[in-house]
Amino acid sequence: MNYYAIQVKTRSEKKFIRLFKALYPEIPLPIHFPQRQLDIRSAGRLKHQNLPVFPGYLFIEASCDDEVIAYQWEFRRTEGFYRFLKSNKDITPLAKSDLELVLHFLNSSGLAAGRSKVYFNENARIVVVEGPMSGLEGRIVKVDKRKCRAKIKLDLYDDTFTIDLAFEVIGSLEPVKGR
Repeated sequence: MNYYAIQVKTRSEKKFIRLFKALYPEIPLPIHFPQRQLDIRSAGRLKHQNLPVFPGYLFIEASCDDEVIAYQWEFRRTEGFYRFLKSNKDITPLAKSDLELVLHFLNSSGLAAGRSKVYFNENARIVVVEGPMSGLEGRIVKVDKRKCRAKIKLDLYDDTFTIDLAFEVIGSLEPVKGR
């Protein structure tokens, strides 16, 4: 299966998907919008929000290039569409590290990526046990223990950006005696 990235108007990703499916219900291509759960404190209240992992990007799943190319004008005519990646003239599937990164956040249930379970070792370094941050430890730029968030650096095509992912501390690693 191949995945293709399209850039749409930021904060209008869900609207684009709804509009596209309403205008072209006969097009069978699944459109993915990876999201993450984050707790935001506002006016003293804690709100659970689903935010995009890749703001302004959607991912189309297709079995071959011909499927996406056949429907490219329908995508381009939908309000909020900006471009295919790499470009509208060179529609190419995600490859290598870009594909691995997108597949890391896509899950079959369609739910937002939740909290990762972590602990801090004797050097105060974060160790991810499970969750969306597993495998991304080398990309962690900053850890905010008070807010239980880690800032992660992501690269998609030639664009680099950072996002916050939530974590839950499950304890700390006690040093082993006798070493």
